[in-house]
Amino acid sequence: MKILIDMNLSPKFEDLLIRKGIDAVHWSKIGAPNAEDTEIMEYASKNNYIVMTCDLDFSIILSIKHTLKPSIIQLRTQRTDVEQDGEWIVSAIMQNAEELEKGIILSVDAKKFRLRFLPL
Repeated sequence: MKILIDMNLSPKFEDLLIRKGIDAVHWSKIGAPNAEDTEIMEYASKNNYIVMTCDLDFSIILSIKHTLKPSIIQLRTQRTDVEQDGEWIVSAIMQNAEELEKGIILSVDAKKFRLRFLPL
């Protein structure tokens, strides 16, 4: 599993995911900080990444294109704090690793998560 972390999330998420054995990279290391969401999605799709974000636009892009990939991890917590929420987020990712590889939107809030299978 490879996760591409959107600019709207802390680069600290990259360190956390790597420590947990997940291949992860923050967009700031591979692309322009002002890149359009469509560019990030295209890169993720071509390079077999799952996109982690708190931006709802990524789900809209998937809905419009009716594609199976890339999967999206949509953080819906009030705060996106690595120290406060990181372990729960990693747990949700690991519990849904197989589905993330197939194509889903994984919405994670402070207490629960839910799946939407792709295409929308």
